[in-house]
Amino acid sequence: MKKIVLIVVSLLLVSAMAFGCAPAAQTTEAAATEAPAAEAATEAATEAPAADQEIVVAGIVFQDDQFMNMLTKGYQDAAADAGVKCLTDNTQNDQAKEVELINTYLAQGVDGIAIAPLSPDASVAALKAADEQGMKVAITNMNLTNAPFIVGGYTSDDYTNCQLVGKVAAQILKEHFGDKTLKIAIVQFASLLPVNSGARVKGYFDALDAGGIKYEIVADQDAWLQDTALATADAIITAHPDLDVIIAVNDGGTIGSAQAVVNAGKSEQIMVFGHDGSEQIASMILDDTNPLQAVVAQDPYGQGYNAMSVLIKAIKGEDVSATQGKCEFLDGIVLSVLDKPGVEEWVKTNYPG
Repeated sequence: MKKIVLIVVSLLLVSAMAFGCAPAAQTTEAAATEAPAAEAATEAATEAPAADQEIVVAGIVFQDDQFMNMLTKGYQDAAADAGVKCLTDNTQNDQAKEVELINTYLAQGVDGIAIAPLSPDASVAALKAADEQGMKVAITNMNLTNAPFIVGGYTSDDYTNCQLVGKVAAQILKEHFGDKTLKIAIVQFASLLPVNSGARVKGYFDALDAGGIKYEIVADQDAWLQDTALATADAIITAHPDLDVIIAVNDGGTIGSAQAVVNAGKSEQIMVFGHDGSEQIASMILDDTNPLQAVVAQDPYGQGYNAMSVLIKAIKGEDVSATQGKCEFLDGIVLSVLDKPGVEEWVKTNYPG
């Protein structure tokens, strides 16, 4: 009897062990089956933040004037419209600072920069190096023909724009001075951006030559910021009391030169022609007592907006083949005393409210 009981107990224990082991085997098999799926899910979870990671871009200009401020606003508005974070900075006309900023943004992991470069040579070298390390680059305010790495660029044709306003200047000067040989002073920025400045000056004087204007250049000075242009133009006026015309080729030079003529009490003697458009410049042209006669208005806002827009497209992996390695020219608009209603309309369009 005892033997029978022991046999029964043994059989029961074996059965319990058999049934107890089965779930463990099934669990191991299930775990082996589910492991790859779990790993895939983990990888997907790791990649998701990268896809949703906030895009950060930078917009860089090289000085603090109305033109560059409008360029910066274009950068910012394009980034805001795309839902992208935008950092902005100013190189203050310092090539070393430009390189430092590019390297700083690169180290911070900024995805791309839209920049108004200082030099077609030194700037391109630094920007190309940044591109090679993964940073996208778009250009404003310069026509680069040797930078296939840029995702796009927007600028003005300096020579053509100044030819346009130069033709209007020739008409105004001919009507006012006749065949007189004019004494002309130039206020430019050759030491800052010699290519841009030289093209603008050449555009002006080629148009004056074509218009039959006789002239003598009595002064040619660099002064691109308003305060320094005011002092420079004042010194020129003092040194040449018989001066007839000042031609300035940027925003600050134009405003400062016109202000110097007003301060000297020679608004009826000296005519000023300039470059760039702003609400302040437009108000000066509309003022009958101001010596400023005409300017060509670029589109800095459009340059900044378009450059930043194509930069963000490139960062997102969208097709930018149409703009890759190219700079597009945005047409300038002549604002002059010959068409004051046109100047007023330009102000309404560009400065609504």
